[in-house]
Amino acid sequence: MEPALTILAEMEEYIRREGLSISQFAERSGIHSGTLSNMLHGRRPIAMQQLDRVTRAMGLAEGYYYDLYIDNYIVDGSSDWRRVGPLLQRCAELGKLDSIHRVVRIVTDKLQYLPALFDTAEELYAQGNSAAAALLYECVAESEKYQHSERLALCQYRLFRIGLCEDQDENLRLANQFESYVERLDEADQLDALKHLADVFASRHRWDKVDEMAERLGQKSDIYYKYWNKNKNQKQPTRPLIYYILYAYLLKSLVCDECGDYQKAIYYASLYVDINWIENPVSEEESRVIEQFKEWGTANTYLYRLMSGELEVLPEYVNYVESRENEIFPALFKIMQAANRYEANVDDILLKFNSHLSCREQHSRLGKFNQQITDDRYTHLHIELATYYLGHERFEIGFYYLMDSLESSVRMRNDYNIVRCVGLFEKYRSVALQEQTSLYKKLYDSWCWGLSREYPFHDN
Repeated sequence: MEPALTILAEMEEYIRREGLSISQFAERSGIHSGTLSNMLHGRRPIAMQQLDRVTRAMGLAEGYYYDLYIDNYIVDGSSDWRRVGPLLQRCAELGKLDSIHRVVRIVTDKLQYLPALFDTAEELYAQGNSAAAALLYECVAESEKYQHSERLALCQYRLFRIGLCEDQDENLRLANQFESYVERLDEADQLDALKHLADVFASRHRWDKVDEMAERLGQKSDIYYKYWNKNKNQKQPTRPLIYYILYAYLLKSLVCDECGDYQKAIYYASLYVDINWIENPVSEEESRVIEQFKEWGTANTYLYRLMSGELEVLPEYVNYVESRENEIFPALFKIMQAANRYEANVDDILLKFNSHLSCREQHSRLGKFNQQITDDRYTHLHIELATYYLGHERFEIGFYYLMDSLESSVRMRNDYNIVRCVGLFEKYRSVALQEQTSLYKKLYDSWCWGLSREYPFHDN
């Protein structure tokens, strides 16, 4: 049987092959010759920093010996955290997720390492190494799954945030899985968690859940704000506390809008414009929050009036958003809904804002919008555009937007919008099949592609 491969044997073979003395290799690697001699004779283990220096000195790629290091010092060694911690950090930096997974499996039964694993996960998460952090969070969560600890809840919260993606079905699954852990988080983290849950439910049009999250967010943020003003040493959430109070009102207005209760939506919009209850002085960041919600409240009041049938407000609404770049896209979305509902001609508005009809990131003065909601709204904007143009017998551009909406809906697994796209296609099927251009063929192929996911209305 061949002897097990070791890093020490590899080093010795390299030194012999290159005809080097220990002193020469020590100079080449930047490791003290005495330290190197002790390492080669097995009198001291190799530290991660030393392993990286040895690897560079031998002309090998970064991380080349990490898997062998795991074999030599983690599997067969003592799994000392002084080696495990730096190894996890370096594997994360190099994207060696398989190696991290191996280490985690080895040390997962050592309960004394769980706090250190969690702390390392938090460091990696803060550094943006989400995929690596997720492996550690999963390990800690699995080990503490029968506990009711805040650490378990925070692991589940991080896994929820890391897991959010373009697939809206998966996002909804993650939200449903995480929701029961919210109350175990500390008060500040609960506010952020409820906000993110509401965003996911909004992107899936689960307005009953959005309303529930808004109610909980409003109650908790109001209580925490009053308490915080008396004891400002308490932990702050990621945004100013007034943001969460105002965001709860915003969510309430969105729910009323979707339910068609526009008068109530206008009422809630007034609540995030009226900020008399906010205690002075306000910070610069709080001032930005206040101004942004005032802007949203004014714009939303216009659009709720528009959606209720007050078409005469449209010129004033367009004039308001024209000078506010961040308000143009949400305005277009609602304008197209109103145009289709009340059969209004908005060609001049589409021409004015033509550059805003294609997908791009949306921002406000408070930062980037939630990507899942942005993607969902663009998908719905494009089916509204398709409905508008097809209804005005401008078939080529209408089918273009229908095709785009269907493709993005299938990619995002947005069942609600797929049904809308298919229904609209069926309405104009005879027109589409009369045409022979590649655009219509692609539309028809996309339509069949959407149905290939075993939807019950496939016409054989």
